[in-house]
Amino acid sequence: MADRGRARGRRGGRDDGGRSSRARRPASARRRTGADNAETTRSRLRRGLAAKRASGAAKVLGMSTTRRAAVVAIVVCALAFTVAVPLRTYLSQRSEVRDQEAQQSQLQQQVTQLQDRKAQLSDPAQIEAEARRRLRYVKPGEAPYMVQLPEDQAAAQAPPTGPQPVPQGSWYEKLWDQVSGG
Repeated sequence: MADRGRARGRRGGRDDGGRSSRARRPASARRRTGADNAETTRSRLRRGLAAKRASGAAKVLGMSTTRRAAVVAIVVCALAFTVAVPLRTYLSQRSEVRDQEAQQSQLQQQVTQLQDRKAQLSDPAQIEAEARRRLRYVKPGEAPYMVQLPEDQAAAQAPPTGPQPVPQGSWYEKLWDQVSGG
Protein backbone atom coordinates (compact mmCIF):
# COMPACT_ATOMS: atom_id res chain seq x y z
CA MET A 1 0.00 0.00 0.00
CA ALA A 2 2.84 2.35 0.76
CA ASP A 3 4.24 1.68 -2.69
CA ARG A 4 1.06 2.89 -4.26
CA GLY A 5 1.15 6.13 -2.31
CA ARG A 6 4.68 6.86 -3.49
CA ALA A 7 3.83 6.02 -7.07
CA ARG A 8 1.03 8.53 -7.02
CA GLY A 9 3.31 11.27 -5.84
CA ARG A 10 5.58 10.85 -8.83
CA ARG A 11 4.64 11.46 -12.40
CA GLY A 12 2.85 8.37 -13.64
CA GLY A 13 4.87 6.21 -11.24
CA ARG A 14 8.26 6.80 -12.99
CA ASP A 15 11.67 7.49 -11.50
CA ASP A 16 14.08 10.26 -12.28
CA GLY A 17 15.32 8.53 -15.41
CA GLY A 18 11.86 8.27 -16.91
CA ARG A 19 11.88 4.52 -16.52
CA SER A 20 9.20 2.64 -14.69
CA SER A 21 10.06 1.27 -11.29
CA ARG A 22 9.55 -2.29 -12.54
CA ALA A 23 12.01 -1.89 -15.37
CA ARG A 24 14.66 -0.78 -12.89
CA ARG A 25 14.29 -3.87 -10.70
CA PRO A 26 16.26 -7.00 -11.50
CA ALA A 27 14.40 -10.06 -12.91
CA SER A 28 14.44 -11.85 -9.57
CA ALA A 29 12.83 -8.84 -7.91
CA ARG A 30 10.17 -8.58 -10.55
CA ARG A 31 8.19 -11.34 -9.00
CA ARG A 32 4.93 -10.33 -7.50
CA THR A 33 5.07 -8.69 -4.22
CA GLY A 34 2.57 -9.32 -1.48
CA ALA A 35 0.43 -6.32 -2.48
CA ASP A 36 0.31 -7.40 -6.12
CA ASN A 37 -0.45 -10.95 -5.07
CA ALA A 38 -3.32 -9.73 -2.88
CA GLU A 39 -4.77 -7.73 -5.77
CA THR A 40 -4.79 -10.69 -8.10
CA THR A 41 -6.33 -12.87 -5.42
CA ARG A 42 -9.09 -10.31 -4.91
CA SER A 43 -9.80 -10.06 -8.62
CA ARG A 44 -9.91 -13.86 -8.85
CA LEU A 45 -12.34 -13.99 -5.97
CA ARG A 46 -14.49 -11.29 -7.52
CA ARG A 47 -14.59 -13.11 -10.87
CA GLY A 48 -15.46 -16.36 -9.14
CA LEU A 49 -18.17 -14.66 -7.13
CA ALA A 50 -19.66 -13.11 -10.29
CA ALA A 51 -19.63 -16.51 -11.99
CA LYS A 52 -21.31 -18.09 -8.98
CA ARG A 53 -23.96 -15.37 -8.98
CA ALA A 54 -24.68 -15.97 -12.67
CA SER A 55 -24.90 -19.70 -12.20
CA GLY A 56 -26.91 -19.09 -9.06
CA ALA A 57 -29.47 -17.12 -11.08
CA ALA A 58 -29.79 -20.06 -13.44
CA LYS A 59 -30.22 -22.41 -10.50
CA VAL A 60 -32.82 -20.18 -8.90
CA LEU A 61 -34.85 -20.17 -12.10
CA GLY A 62 -34.21 -23.88 -12.41
CA MET A 63 -33.73 -23.66 -16.17
CA SER A 64 -31.07 -24.83 -18.52
CA THR A 65 -29.65 -22.61 -21.22
CA THR A 66 -31.95 -24.15 -23.83
CA ARG A 67 -35.03 -23.50 -21.74
CA ARG A 68 -33.99 -19.94 -21.09
CA ALA A 69 -33.47 -19.43 -24.84
CA ALA A 70 -36.94 -20.88 -25.50
CA VAL A 71 -38.49 -18.54 -22.93
CA VAL A 72 -36.69 -15.56 -24.49
CA ALA A 73 -37.93 -16.62 -27.95
CA ILE A 74 -41.50 -16.88 -26.67
CA VAL A 75 -41.27 -13.45 -25.05
CA VAL A 76 -39.88 -11.94 -28.27
CA CYS A 77 -42.69 -13.54 -30.30
CA ALA A 78 -45.30 -12.26 -27.85
CA LEU A 79 -43.86 -8.76 -28.12
CA ALA A 80 -43.87 -9.02 -31.94
CA PHE A 81 -47.54 -10.05 -31.96
CA THR A 82 -48.36 -7.31 -29.48
CA VAL A 83 -46.82 -4.73 -31.81
CA ALA A 84 -48.11 -6.28 -35.07
CA VAL A 85 -51.83 -5.75 -34.48
CA PRO A 86 -51.64 -2.04 -33.60
CA LEU A 87 -49.19 -1.51 -36.45
CA ARG A 88 -51.58 -3.13 -38.94
CA THR A 89 -54.44 -1.03 -37.58
CA TYR A 90 -52.34 2.12 -37.85
CA LEU A 91 -51.40 1.41 -41.46
CA SER A 92 -54.97 0.60 -42.50
CA GLN A 93 -56.29 3.72 -40.79
CA ARG A 94 -53.60 5.79 -42.47
CA SER A 95 -54.73 4.54 -45.90
CA GLU A 96 -58.37 5.22 -44.98
CA VAL A 97 -57.46 8.75 -43.92
CA ARG A 98 -55.68 9.26 -47.26
CA ASP A 99 -58.80 8.05 -49.13
CA GLN A 100 -61.08 10.26 -47.05
CA GLU A 101 -58.87 13.29 -47.69
CA ALA A 102 -59.01 12.61 -51.44
CA GLN A 103 -62.79 12.31 -51.27
CA GLN A 104 -62.98 15.51 -49.23
CA SER A 105 -60.96 17.44 -51.81
CA GLN A 106 -63.22 16.08 -54.58
CA LEU A 107 -66.31 17.17 -52.65
CA GLN A 108 -64.78 20.61 -52.07
CA GLN A 109 -64.37 20.96 -55.84
CA GLN A 110 -68.02 19.99 -56.34
CA VAL A 111 -69.10 22.53 -53.75
CA THR A 112 -67.09 25.22 -55.54
CA GLN A 113 -68.69 24.28 -58.88
CA LEU A 114 -72.18 24.33 -57.37
CA GLN A 115 -71.57 27.71 -55.77
CA ASP A 116 -70.45 29.06 -59.14
CA ARG A 117 -73.59 27.62 -60.74
CA LYS A 118 -75.73 29.19 -58.02
CA ALA A 119 -74.11 32.55 -58.67
CA GLN A 120 -74.84 32.17 -62.40
CA LEU A 121 -78.48 31.29 -61.78
CA SER A 122 -79.02 34.32 -59.57
CA ASP A 123 -78.75 36.45 -62.74
CA PRO A 124 -82.19 36.85 -64.43
CA ALA A 125 -80.64 36.92 -67.92
CA GLN A 126 -79.04 33.54 -67.28
CA ILE A 127 -82.36 32.09 -66.11
CA GLU A 128 -84.05 33.35 -69.28
CA ALA A 129 -81.33 31.81 -71.46
CA GLU A 130 -81.69 28.46 -69.66
CA ALA A 131 -85.47 28.51 -70.10
CA ARG A 132 -85.12 29.21 -73.85
CA ARG A 133 -82.49 26.49 -74.31
CA ARG A 134 -83.90 23.72 -72.12
CA LEU A 135 -87.64 24.33 -72.12
CA ARG A 136 -87.82 25.99 -75.59
CA TYR A 137 -89.69 28.98 -74.24
CA VAL A 138 -90.26 31.97 -76.47
CA LYS A 139 -91.34 35.49 -75.71
CA PRO A 140 -94.69 36.72 -76.88
CA GLY A 141 -94.44 37.86 -80.48
CA GLU A 142 -91.45 35.66 -81.39
CA ALA A 143 -91.78 32.92 -84.00
CA PRO A 144 -90.30 29.62 -82.82
CA TYR A 145 -88.41 27.50 -85.35
CA MET A 146 -87.53 23.84 -85.04
CA VAL A 147 -84.61 22.63 -87.12
CA GLN A 148 -84.70 18.92 -87.94
CA LEU A 149 -81.31 17.34 -88.61
CA PRO A 150 -80.91 14.01 -90.45
CA GLU A 151 -79.62 12.37 -87.28
CA ASP A 152 -82.84 13.32 -85.50
CA GLN A 153 -85.01 11.70 -88.21
CA ALA A 154 -83.05 8.41 -88.12
CA ALA A 155 -83.61 8.18 -84.39
CA ALA A 156 -87.34 8.86 -84.82
CA GLN A 157 -87.71 6.09 -87.45
CA ALA A 158 -86.00 3.45 -85.35
CA PRO A 159 -88.34 0.61 -84.30
CA PRO A 160 -89.68 0.90 -80.81
CA THR A 161 -87.78 -1.03 -78.20
CA GLY A 162 -90.93 -1.95 -76.30
CA PRO A 163 -92.51 -5.41 -76.16
CA GLN A 164 -93.50 -6.97 -79.51
CA PRO A 165 -97.22 -7.71 -80.09
CA VAL A 166 -98.05 -11.34 -79.49
CA PRO A 167 -100.00 -13.01 -82.34
CA GLN A 168 -103.33 -14.55 -81.34
CA GLY A 169 -103.98 -18.28 -81.56
CA SER A 170 -102.33 -21.45 -80.43
CA TRP A 171 -99.07 -22.79 -81.76
CA TYR A 172 -100.61 -25.62 -83.75
CA GLU A 173 -102.95 -23.19 -85.55
CA LYS A 174 -99.95 -21.07 -86.52
CA LEU A 175 -98.15 -24.17 -87.72
CA TRP A 176 -101.15 -25.28 -89.82
CA ASP A 177 -101.45 -21.82 -91.33
CA GLN A 178 -97.78 -21.87 -92.32
CA VAL A 179 -97.97 -25.36 -93.83
CA SER A 180 -101.21 -24.77 -95.73
CA GLY A 181 -99.97 -21.37 -96.95
CA GLY A 182 -102.80 -19.44 -95.49
